[in-house]
Amino acid sequence: MRGKPAPRRKIEGDPRYNDTDVAKFINYIMIDGKKTIAQKVVYSAFDIIKDKTKQDPRHVFNKALKNVAPLVEVRGKRVGGANYQVPHQVRGERRFVLAYRWIIKAAEARSGKPMGEKLADELMAAFRGEGTAIKKRDDVHRMAESNKAFAHFAR
Repeated sequence: MRGKPAPRRKIEGDPRYNDTDVAKFINYIMIDGKKTIAQKVVYSAFDIIKDKTKQDPRHVFNKALKNVAPLVEVRGKRVGGANYQVPHQVRGERRFVLAYRWIIKAAEARSGKPMGEKLADELMAAFRGEGTAIKKRDDVHRMAESNKAFAHFAR
């Protein structure tokens, strides 16, 4: 590895809730640096969640993230001319990055509604333990489980 690793930047809390997790999620939603649009999308999703569930939207958001975050994943490793899918534990920061990514992709894949509504629906589905993002997590876990025989190749 050349040079030094990029410095870890401290992210300020979002304007409405002063929550760093919500601020990171807004940054992941953001396209082409248009942060105010990303904030409108996330806050409209949170308003819809508040109306439908009568709960604090941050509680629903955090529980949905915990439900979607994977515990294990597979990484490719080349051993003697063959590629093996080796299961690895997912470290803390990457768990939530994958959860953000999967929730956003699942919301974008839904059709026929504005992004705020699609995001709210996906977050509520993940909160209940169902939906496309949960299915993606289960697929990743199943893949790691089926390749457990190659776990001795880790490191």
